[in-house]
Amino acid sequence: MPAIEVQNLSKDFGSVRAVDDVSFEVAQGEVVGFLGPNGAGKTTTMRMLTGYLPPSDGRVRIAGHDTFDEPLLARQAVGYLPETPPLYPEMKVAAYVRYVTAIKGVPRSQRRAAVERALARCGLGEVAHRVIGTLSKGYRHRVGLAQAIVHDPPVLVLDEPTVGLDPIQIQEIRQLIQEVAAPREDGRRQTVVLSTHILTEVEAICDRVILIDRGAKALDEPLASLTAGGRSLEDVFTQVTFRDRAAP
Repeated sequence: MPAIEVQNLSKDFGSVRAVDDVSFEVAQGEVVGFLGPNGAGKTTTMRMLTGYLPPSDGRVRIAGHDTFDEPLLARQAVGYLPETPPLYPEMKVAAYVRYVTAIKGVPRSQRRAAVERALARCGLGEVAHRVIGTLSKGYRHRVGLAQAIVHDPPVLVLDEPTVGLDPIQIQEIRQLIQEVAAPREDGRRQTVVLSTHILTEVEAICDRVILIDRGAKALDEPLASLTAGGRSLEDVFTQVTFRDRAAP
């Protein structure tokens, strides 16, 4: 069973079609880069994948759960880091992550261990008892990633996780994502969908690339085949988006 199934997904905002009949599947343990120019419909698609935005048409299943028929189970199966992390700046880091465990349905007896594991994976141990609003932007992104993984979901959706960060912070968050996406000791690997404008992140982390342009899927191929022969992902991105704009 695929970790993510998207069938004929569309979203209209009034007379504007932001996402147009998009279909794809993501296998369990696969790491997919979800790319596109500004305004292509990436964030709208991410929000529909995670159940935060209802589609106008089509279906989404997360770990076998339909986001319309089984919204609670679908949301519990996904960890979502939006472009602006959903943080409460007046809360302390550990208290906030613990609060998320309750929302995500982690059993009470497992919450302490889940919080400690998430804080450790995201390098937040030293700031666990600091108020979120006093942290740097890089650390706030770490807290955002911690809330996305604290319930150990089978699927992670990360929407522009390094936007607005300085080069050092970008490298730190990129390394965190690589660690999260890496196979575990038991062989399990979380399914990750990563939306970003930084193509080197995709080249470093992802197995496959899905490119959306003007709301429609324009490309869906393994990264290795796209970059065969020495082509860069930037070249592929430019060629595909230019080709679509040149088409009548």
